[in-house]
Amino acid sequence: MTNLDRRQVLALVAATGGGAAFAQAATYPAHPVKLIVANAPGSSVDTIGRIVGAQLATVLGQPLVVDNKAGAAGAVGIESGKAAPADGYTLIVASSSSLTVAPLLQKAVRYDPLQDFEFVSLVAVLPNVLVCNPSLPVNNVAEFIAYAKAQGGKFNMASAGVGSVSHLAGAALASAAGFEVLHVPYKGGSQSVGSVVSGETQWTLTPAPAAMGLVKGGRLKALGHSMARGTQPLGSLPAIGETLPGFEFAGWIGIVAPRGLPPAISQQLRRALATALQQAALRESFDLNGAVPTASSAEEFKAFLARDIEQNRKAIRAAGVQPE
Repeated sequence: MTNLDRRQVLALVAATGGGAAFAQAATYPAHPVKLIVANAPGSSVDTIGRIVGAQLATVLGQPLVVDNKAGAAGAVGIESGKAAPADGYTLIVASSSSLTVAPLLQKAVRYDPLQDFEFVSLVAVLPNVLVCNPSLPVNNVAEFIAYAKAQGGKFNMASAGVGSVSHLAGAALASAAGFEVLHVPYKGGSQSVGSVVSGETQWTLTPAPAAMGLVKGGRLKALGHSMARGTQPLGSLPAIGETLPGFEFAGWIGIVAPRGLPPAISQQLRRALATALQQAALRESFDLNGAVPTASSAEEFKAFLARDIEQNRKAIRAAGVQPE
């Protein structure tokens, strides 16, 4: 071996954290990968996580086995993933609920969202969609706000639970628009959206994948989405910000890994995810669920999370929710 050869090998070994890590990265993945979803089956995070997992498995050439670990607004699954070996064989589907809201509202959470994980990539930005029971006499955001103000606080807003994304998004909307609501929390997104369908509650601002199938089936009326003004993730549905300037409250889903994941494996996963997000089958499924494919670098993902934490900190104050 020449001196140049030795230098090249040493550089590769150093870049991957040592000889063992280099050897591991060279053969990764050698067997199926576990994908922890920190939410219940059928949730928005589960739906998008499974869509991404199926395409990522094709790109990597190994199955991705979904392991739902719901509980404590995603904290149970995140803590389980944090404790796993940092070898690339346990990945975590994280969201605003689990990495942003849970640490802000649960004193028992034992992870630091910005320090305890390796940020692989964002995979989707999810608009929250303002939906109401079809019997409500409103057809756009302006009419909705006027109607809400006329109810004098007797206006039932459903959410997936205290401190959930739908709770905070709805509270942020009510605060920005200047109307009062009666918050009705449920145990999960499917129950809260179902209550709007049945007429038990009147409206919710919920992640799009939880509602768009019901909108298309005529069982819910969609009035607007919560992404930035001028964007159209849901066809012709307008942004709430077009009526209420400055309003924006989107959710997100990303892939993180236990801290210490070798950089070479992290980079391989990031490239594989970028490829998966370009696949026609994935984009079609995302379109059906109102999700926007969004790849990122680790640095971009971490900066995005930091901004999301601050946005939700303000929403929590508006909702009057105290950490427990």
